[in-house]
Amino acid sequence: MATEQGIVIRTDSSAAWVKTIKTGDCAGCSARGSCHSMGNTNEMEVKAINEAGAKEGDRIVLLFETSSLLKATFLIYVFPILLLMIGAVLGQEIALSINLDPSGFAALMGFSFFFAAVLIIKIRANKMAQKNEYHPKIVKILNRS
Repeated sequence: MATEQGIVIRTDSSAAWVKTIKTGDCAGCSARGSCHSMGNTNEMEVKAINEAGAKEGDRIVLLFETSSLLKATFLIYVFPILLLMIGAVLGQEIALSINLDPSGFAALMGFSFFFAAVLIIKIRANKMAQKNEYHPKIVKILNRS
């Protein structure tokens, strides 16, 4: 489980928006779609589930589930490459069986599978974003405001 510290900038009934400092871990984070730059490229705004009951101005600890992070990372980085390779291999085999240029058809099929993967990711990411397991959680209040 990954943790980050931040400051709550606003809340609603079940969520809080937290200002954090952007780190190198942000690129692979499953919740990065709910993060927004705040002008300064090092500061990020993250929507988190407010399990600890934090209030505006509180310094808190965010928890990111590692398993969710790995699932999202696989979906974003590995899945498209796998589909690209599968499409290219299938394209080459099909082209050989119907006497077409194997290189061109492999490239066409590879890119077709890649773009299909992008569409699948878009659909899947929207569903994942609605699940609480893919959002960071406020688990501890360090300092009350």
